[in-house]
Amino acid sequence: MTTNAGTPQVKRRRRAPAGAAVLREDVTEAIRAAVFEELAAVGYARMSIEGIARRAGVGKTAVYRRWRSKLHLVLDLVSAVAVQGLPAPDTGSLEGDLRLLYEVTSRALRHPVAGQIIPDLQAEAARNPDIAEAMQKALREGQQSVASGVVAAAAARGEISDSIDVDLALDLISGPLYWRAVVVRGPKLPKGYLAGLARATAGALKAL
Repeated sequence: MTTNAGTPQVKRRRRAPAGAAVLREDVTEAIRAAVFEELAAVGYARMSIEGIARRAGVGKTAVYRRWRSKLHLVLDLVSAVAVQGLPAPDTGSLEGDLRLLYEVTSRALRHPVAGQIIPDLQAEAARNPDIAEAMQKALREGQQSVASGVVAAAAARGEISDSIDVDLALDLISGPLYWRAVVVRGPKLPKGYLAGLARATAGALKAL
């Protein structure tokens, strides 16, 4: 196609509306990482969208396109922990399964960022029912689904009673590491602690 002056007319592509822009996954992941870092650095109460955006190297608009507020952002991330879950141990013995479960859980809880975030969000959960629900799902349901599998497998192998009090068993399995992570908050576990804990817990479960 040419103009009256004989100059070829370039046909321009129409730009997609701004609202139709695709959210880049690398930007989303950068924001998620920034949230964890910001939570660890300043805590939930002092955390801001501006601080998250600055740490992620993006504009505030990029954050707001994905989450309406810092509450929704944190709830989304905490809930994602429950979805990811823990690997189900399958070593062939109750003590072996417990040892593997404790090793994986301990590594996650001892991470410096987790060590800062979990206590802070638990304190915030006392004031915010939405955060409390998300924390319940992430820290309890995710762990309990795996621990329930350990108990069921041990019962199927005849290592423990098939009429065991499951709730009590789950408390015995999950309680010690969270006690140390949230209350004791020691920087490092004593040598042989996880092996001893697995052995003791297995013995307690067999006695139920």
